[in-house]
Amino acid sequence: MKRIYLSVIYLFVAVCFVFGQQKREFRGAWIQCVNGQFLGMPTETMKKTLSYQLDELLKDGVNAIIFQVRPECDALYESPYEPWSRFLTGTQGKAPQPYWDPLEWMIEQCHNRGMELHAWINPYRAKTKTTTALAANHIAVTEPRRVFAYDGQFIMNPGMAENRDYICKVVGDIVRRYDVDGLHMDDYFYPYPAAGEKIPDEKLFRETSNGINNIGDWRRYNVNLFVKQLHDTIASIKPWVKFGVSPFGIYRNKANDVNGSDTKGLQNYDDLYADVLLWVNNGWVDYCVPQLYWQIGHPTADYETLLKWWNKHAGNRPLYIGEDVERTAKYPDINDKRRNQMPAKYALRNRMHNVDGTVLWYAKAAVDNVGNYGTMLRNVYWKYPALQPRMPFIDGKAPKKVKKLKSIWTKDGYMLFWTAPKGKTWKDKAVRYVVYRFGRKEKENTDDVTKIVTITTDTYCKLPYDDGKTQYTYVVTALDRMQNESKGVKKKVKL
Repeated sequence: MKRIYLSVIYLFVAVCFVFGQQKREFRGAWIQCVNGQFLGMPTETMKKTLSYQLDELLKDGVNAIIFQVRPECDALYESPYEPWSRFLTGTQGKAPQPYWDPLEWMIEQCHNRGMELHAWINPYRAKTKTTTALAANHIAVTEPRRVFAYDGQFIMNPGMAENRDYICKVVGDIVRRYDVDGLHMDDYFYPYPAAGEKIPDEKLFRETSNGINNIGDWRRYNVNLFVKQLHDTIASIKPWVKFGVSPFGIYRNKANDVNGSDTKGLQNYDDLYADVLLWVNNGWVDYCVPQLYWQIGHPTADYETLLKWWNKHAGNRPLYIGEDVERTAKYPDINDKRRNQMPAKYALRNRMHNVDGTVLWYAKAAVDNVGNYGTMLRNVYWKYPALQPRMPFIDGKAPKKVKKLKSIWTKDGYMLFWTAPKGKTWKDKAVRYVVYRFGRKEKENTDDVTKIVTITTDTYCKLPYDDGKTQYTYVVTALDRMQNESKGVKKKVKL
């Protein structure tokens, strides 16, 4: 009886979401390395593991991967400034053997699947608690005065201008040499408070206060300077690379700010010295992903309360929601204990007019299908492909239409071919294409996500030929770097 009940519920949810699914939605997943899932893994094994994760995530509807490449002033790519990460090879400073560049490889793999790749860095953290040995060229070894110890970690001092310059140099190198679609930071600014620990920066505050009387305001000022500088660094090199931040889920509690959320937890503004709303409202970030990892009904940080707060206050830039897969699957719906909180959370997000997407924490939990989460994504919530949300503040002009669309028989089967439109600059050039299919009597509506056949970097698409008796109309559009979509070109074929 329970199985029949759940089947009816899932069918109802599926119908509701198919008709309500938006054409543009950021569907991301974080692939982390600090959990040790790749530590010491042989090259081919890691490639197979990542390939499997990407294939499963693609089936789940994911269209963007946020890949951790700099967890502790180290690198999961070939860096001229920082050592290879121990989370890759097991020993910091040791290159992978056989040699490969995980970031370069992941970009190629994601793009081949029609996904974006956002390189994820931890800006200030120089050593995690579990790291016991640092390479000779690590910043904490070569410039020990520029880091401080805190709760078993090393932190690059945000109050030092040379540290801001250094991080921007590292990021500039990534953006310049790699074809990333985005650059992503998480919630580690000043360290999370630890009992009995004190940030050792009072002397630096007295020396470089810039007329600021309060040390908390000074710390926020330092982080603000860095965020603005990093944004400008990225934009000056490749304006199309999206700069995103994923802050802790509470900005401020109402007890400290009348405009804060009705919560009682740790705060970005007061405890991490991260004034996220300032960055959003000043356009210093291109998207924001607050980590709303709690459940609906949490006593001090209720998911619904926080979702509505961010929707109200952080709409000046695209807003995506950080979603904890395991916690969502673990907790029962507060109105129906027979199911988990996934349907309720997706329904809530769907009602928020400023929420443009979701990022899954973390990718492996979705791949492992915890609580049937992955199955529900691919069969219900993300059943059909979605384009990325537009960012007209970077570029809002669509590319020209594709040219020479035609159907041709080849040794590989019946194919649809087209030619890329002409484009002089990054704003004009097509980088992906959307292929739609409509039945003989169907309206050619490219806003209907159920008609998307594929989103691809190729300039061809194989047609599912059967007996040549059924007529379809295929429509192909071009997407530029910011996923602005051209007008469609159509071709009638009989399959």
